[in-house]
Amino acid sequence: MAKVSPVSIKYMIHATLNAEGALEKPDVIGALFGQTEGLLGADLEMRELQKEGKIGRIEVDLERQDKRTLGIIKIPTALDQSETALIAAALETIERVGPCDAQIEIERIEDVRGNKRDYILERAKKLMIGIEGSTDSRDISNQIKDSTKIAGVKEYGESKLAYGGDLESKELIVVEGRADVVNLVRAGISNVIGMNGTKLPDEIKELAKTKEITLFVDGDRGGKLIAQNVMDNADVKYIATAPDGKEVEELTSKEILMNLRKKVPAKDFFSAFDKNSRFSGKNARPEQVEAVEFNDNNKERLRKISKEIEKSGKAVAVDKNFDEIKGMSAKAVSRALRSVKGAVALVIDGPATGAIVEAAEEAGIQAIVAKNFQTADTKIKLLSL
Repeated sequence: MAKVSPVSIKYMIHATLNAEGALEKPDVIGALFGQTEGLLGADLEMRELQKEGKIGRIEVDLERQDKRTLGIIKIPTALDQSETALIAAALETIERVGPCDAQIEIERIEDVRGNKRDYILERAKKLMIGIEGSTDSRDISNQIKDSTKIAGVKEYGESKLAYGGDLESKELIVVEGRADVVNLVRAGISNVIGMNGTKLPDEIKELAKTKEITLFVDGDRGGKLIAQNVMDNADVKYIATAPDGKEVEELTSKEILMNLRKKVPAKDFFSAFDKNSRFSGKNARPEQVEAVEFNDNNKERLRKISKEIEKSGKAVAVDKNFDEIKGMSAKAVSRALRSVKGAVALVIDGPATGAIVEAAEEAGIQAIVAKNFQTADTKIKLLSL
């Protein structure tokens, strides 16, 4: 059997397994080959692709939890993007592994070459520094200036927040993390401080009481969610965003200054919001119902629903009265939630993946009941009943 060379690997498929029963690695490998056979035609037969060296050694890591088996699957490929995506999608059609009902969900497809390029870039920088002989004086000067600026990045408060060294200025620019702070300092901006994540630290809440806060966020959905969170917890005067699809840490100095000049009053930035909804337009969220209380009685009703759908591979959305409003396949939750309105809770027979949690946020879900959770970075209540 041919083996794919680590040098030729282009992508890595990362998947999770959730099975009801005890499994061994050969069971999983057999299911991957056997249950995808004939789905995509002879050219994309996994067994043949591995013989040809286009799919590498499949790694399976299993863990027993009570009567269930949870696992992580990694499949390296030397195929192109579309072929790799087809293989990954085919894996999600597997419904049994060995004698057990099971479901496989693709977490992500990693571009391995991207990681290699990052390594090459960093290594090249180190090698360039070690080159003996003459160097362009302007390059040396720029490196010295850059190092001096970065050295000015300090830590503030108990949370050790990275900041640019200037907290005396009346205006303070708040960004997400240290990399953003470093990039703004490179651009000559020192009155900047990072949050060290998506949650607003107490130190910045206090600074907001005496400073004129400008929030500078990434140009994606995550940036808008951060803006919402900060606005809910601190007095923000202006909001600036990176261009669509870009992060603050990757902007050039010119782009940083240009986008800061385009900052808008916070009230105008959120003009697309109303009392009961988040974003309008492409990322519109359905109207949210009022917040409900998840007391013992309501949790008991959710627990009952959870038992009713146990071992069914289904999920159920419930309304504010904790009545079922829509049933769906646990595999199709992310898509099905797009058409759900008025739901306050989601009960899943299986794990709540990052994709499911994100879809639940967009649908206005306030709580998720599941066997286990693969992310905790959310405002949604995560209940394991």
